[in-house]
Amino acid sequence: MERTQNDLNDGNVTGSLDSNAGDMQSSPLLKLFEEQLGDVLWAEKALTKAMPQMIQNATSEDLKIALNEHLEETEGHIARVNEVFAIIGKKPHAEKCEAMDGLIKEAGEIMESCEDGSMCDAGIIIAAQKIEHYEIATYGTLREFAETLDLEDVADILQETLNEEKAADEKLTQVATAAVNSEAAESIS
Repeated sequence: MERTQNDLNDGNVTGSLDSNAGDMQSSPLLKLFEEQLGDVLWAEKALTKAMPQMIQNATSEDLKIALNEHLEETEGHIARVNEVFAIIGKKPHAEKCEAMDGLIKEAGEIMESCEDGSMCDAGIIIAAQKIEHYEIATYGTLREFAETLDLEDVADILQETLNEEKAADEKLTQVATAAVNSEAAESIS
């Protein structure tokens, strides 16, 4: 559910900035939290541009389905980050995420260097799982920051995204272990 500035002003959001306005406005942790929200917003937006290439290069139908589902979820992640910005009373702003930029570039290099078929699928999976692990670490830390800042609704929103990132990682593992890895191993024999 999207929270509005009116919800914040009415006190309907647990742990909103209004309840701790004096303390949190100047909190160094809140500043770091906001910076990292901008970082993950850039990362999620960059992923929406990079994932279609992964989908296009994938040959496994299960991998294509997993990537397509996560691409749709990524749009929701962007909306949630924007919602968190609104709750903390800040305008959403994306700050270039050097880590995600590097992971996306590496994914491209892996796809270029792998043979088509199951080898490319295996390469896509490792690249995608590296991305997922970065996102899991980021959202997990942001959730902990939100809890420390007494922003319980924000922590719940971030937990929802964290759960989806973990599920995407698990799905990629299932796709890899069900067929892709063994097919890739056979293709080089």
